[in-house]
Amino acid sequence: MFPPSYTPKKDDEGFEVASIGSGSSPHVEFYDPSKETVWTRVGLSFESFKRAPGTTGGIAIAGSGVDTEKLRADNPMLQQKMKPRHLTMIAVGGSIGTGLFVGSGSALNAGGPAGVIIAWILMGIMLINVTQALGEMCILYPVSGGFYTLSSRFLDPSFAFAMGWNYYLQWAVVLPLEITVAGTTVQYWQTDVPLAAWITIFWAAIVILSVFGTLGFAEEEFWSSCLKLLVVVMFIFIGVICICGGGPKGGQFDHYIGGKNWSNPGAFAHGFQGVCAVFVTAGTELIGLAASETPNPRATMPGAVKGTFWRITVIYITSLTIIGLLVPYDEPRLLGGGGAAASPFVITLKNAGIKGLDHFVNATICISVLSIGLSCVYAGSRTLTALGETGYAPRIFAYVDKSSRPLWSVIATLAFAPLAYINLAAAGDTFCSIRFRKAWVTQGHSLEELPFRAMGGVWGSWFGLILLSLVLVAQFYIAIWPVGGKSDDPKEVASAFFSAYLGAPIMILFWVVGYVWKRKLPMKVHEIDLDTGRKSWLTVEEMREYRAERATAPWYIRIYRILFSN
Repeated sequence: MFPPSYTPKKDDEGFEVASIGSGSSPHVEFYDPSKETVWTRVGLSFESFKRAPGTTGGIAIAGSGVDTEKLRADNPMLQQKMKPRHLTMIAVGGSIGTGLFVGSGSALNAGGPAGVIIAWILMGIMLINVTQALGEMCILYPVSGGFYTLSSRFLDPSFAFAMGWNYYLQWAVVLPLEITVAGTTVQYWQTDVPLAAWITIFWAAIVILSVFGTLGFAEEEFWSSCLKLLVVVMFIFIGVICICGGGPKGGQFDHYIGGKNWSNPGAFAHGFQGVCAVFVTAGTELIGLAASETPNPRATMPGAVKGTFWRITVIYITSLTIIGLLVPYDEPRLLGGGGAAASPFVITLKNAGIKGLDHFVNATICISVLSIGLSCVYAGSRTLTALGETGYAPRIFAYVDKSSRPLWSVIATLAFAPLAYINLAAAGDTFCSIRFRKAWVTQGHSLEELPFRAMGGVWGSWFGLILLSLVLVAQFYIAIWPVGGKSDDPKEVASAFFSAYLGAPIMILFWVVGYVWKRKLPMKVHEIDLDTGRKSWLTVEEMREYRAERATAPWYIRIYRILFSN
């Protein structure tokens, strides 16, 4: 991994680093974790909690005629522990959780089967364009903090400050919510054990997995995503059989039902309002955060980016279509339920009379909730670390230990988990891509130099931005005129509005605070830094040679690359 000039040595604290000298470059030192004990590398020794002495320089640099050692020294402090299989499963199954397994029930009740599908197709198109744009930038710039850091560079530091803190707080607040959902999900089987006990158990599980850092998150995501995909695919096959009347005798699906539920009670629950009420997002930005923790983003990230398309089309839209055909939107169990009993997956299997599978799905929901909880810690801590590195959060949050854990950021995020006990008492990426493309061309670069190009190009980014703006307008409309009508009490009206649309005023407030604090304005496109953090320096000629060589591959390999790789 290291060049011939590599020499290990000890520094004042006793850790080993790799010293690399270059004729024209200043002396650079790289930290070599392989010299540590296995217990330190996995995060199970006291030594592992000490500050990492430097970057490992572990992200591959592509291009000739560049100072490789200097560019490696510009790598993030986080180590590159993620494998291609981790990225693939994070992209395909990483954000499948209670939103699909449980939340789809309330969406079906509010929008009806047609309303849910229309909303998800529109959101799917927007998310695919967002992910393609994010992939284009993160493959070229696999920087710490992903889209937050890129927004600070290509858009506006004040806007990035607002987006970064809102993104962090979103995950920090979702963590206790997911832990609570996990506790209530377990109560599908057992109600004698207090909810507080289940909250404590799930919190402890997330803390334990967080100790293992990136590998703990990546391995858990890989195996839980495999399980979630298995359940969804199994449900789709069972659903098709039930729709065609192949269900067990005595159940609701022992005869052909087809599109009966689309005519009675109907395709739309609350008309246009219902469609506006079920727009959701799906955590596609996680792969952007993970780019800085994989050794070769140019090789592994394109497949992860394209995996988003398959997750949206095959998993979400197909399963939601099946649910809409099997469960009427006026099903009583969908109303007001937050646990597994309100899951349309569980309802379908119980209605079909298929014994045992509802328990299997419920177990999968529990694991999904644990997975999303761990995603909260991962995404929240990485964003807070980037905020610390850029001076928009205390510098202590930039601390990364020898096991590649952003230690204080992880602890700060986990500290939000006890909020779960309270329950016992009661457009940025697309615009960033547009600015990046503009700066890239203005400064004399060719789009052919990019190691990965977004499918829709700059027009896809504009289309995604317009769709996102329309979604925000629709959500504002629902916040003012909610489904089911407004209350006569002005206090309840105000409370409902800010519950539905609190993000916008908070975002604006943080934006103003960021500007007042740092007094920084957006850079002009010819002033934007296009070199820092860049890992692909291949020329147009080199990229043409690379693509010409790949074009000689057999047709089936070329089709596979178009659909799943680069």
